[in-house]
Amino acid sequence: MAGKTVLYVHGFASSGQSGTVSRLREVMPQARVIAPDLPIHPQEAIDLLHQTCEQERPHLIIGTSMGGMYTEQLYGYDRICVNPALEMGETMKAHGMTGTQQFQNPRLDGVQEFYVDKTLIKEYKEQSEHRFEGINAEEQQRVYGLFGDEDTTVDTYDLFHEHYPQAIHFHGEHRMNDKSFMHSVVPVIRWIDDQQEKRERPIIYIGIECLIDAYQKPTSSMMKAVRMLIEHYQVFFVATPPTYATTMPWLEEHVNVPAWHHTIYTDRRDLLYGDYLIASPTQGSSEGSLATLLEYGSDTFKTWEEIIEYFSRLGGQ
Repeated sequence: MAGKTVLYVHGFASSGQSGTVSRLREVMPQARVIAPDLPIHPQEAIDLLHQTCEQERPHLIIGTSMGGMYTEQLYGYDRICVNPALEMGETMKAHGMTGTQQFQNPRLDGVQEFYVDKTLIKEYKEQSEHRFEGINAEEQQRVYGLFGDEDTTVDTYDLFHEHYPQAIHFHGEHRMNDKSFMHSVVPVIRWIDDQQEKRERPIIYIGIECLIDAYQKPTSSMMKAVRMLIEHYQVFFVATPPTYATTMPWLEEHVNVPAWHHTIYTDRRDLLYGDYLIASPTQGSSEGSLATLLEYGSDTFKTWEEIIEYFSRLGGQ
């Protein structure tokens, strides 16, 4: 996102000084990340966000929790909704978010607390009812929803997925930590940036047999390699069709978001068109591939560490 503007929309009782803003600035040092403190009243908040969008024309909007609810309603922009509280009024009631509340992060106006009553909850419920009003075919392709599989605060995956096809589960809770942020949000940011720039990265196919050891555990340094490769390449995971029932859950568990819509089931690896194919020598279907074959487990590439070194030398080529 170099040279671009990213708008972050914070969650309930938070501010533009949250830890997520710091993470965004660290992973996108050449982007301009803006994060306004939102008013407590939802109509004032959405009005401020519309005004901010008109002035800043952000290339990407990222919203978490309550901010995810607002972000879904900011039509016309590429957006990522992380654990969006699409039924914010109901969420506030269910979790007892009433009475005097403390802001979790400092705000520019210096206010440290606010009060939630039935009237304010009603306002949030009314704002929630504006969700999905601006959906069309184009909007459906501009919005991603990311949902933590251990989120005990908000569960709106099914509601979101009824309207948007790009709904993805990630490993994490309602509040993201560094690990869940890097493994789930960052890959999606990269996909969006590539699409905006019409960037075509070199393609790497990885045979599923290179990822799984004899005990159905990730092979040594596999995740380290995958994290490195997806920074520079378009990575796809390849398995045979009969193994779908076992490999898909395994990929969701261990690779997670980077494998979403990046998994191919085929018996004809020789027909894969790309730049590199990492496969076991035992996979005869890899012979004659149109991609450069790297034989995992061979003398040259005994482990993932050798493969990491090989691609490090290539520098993304």
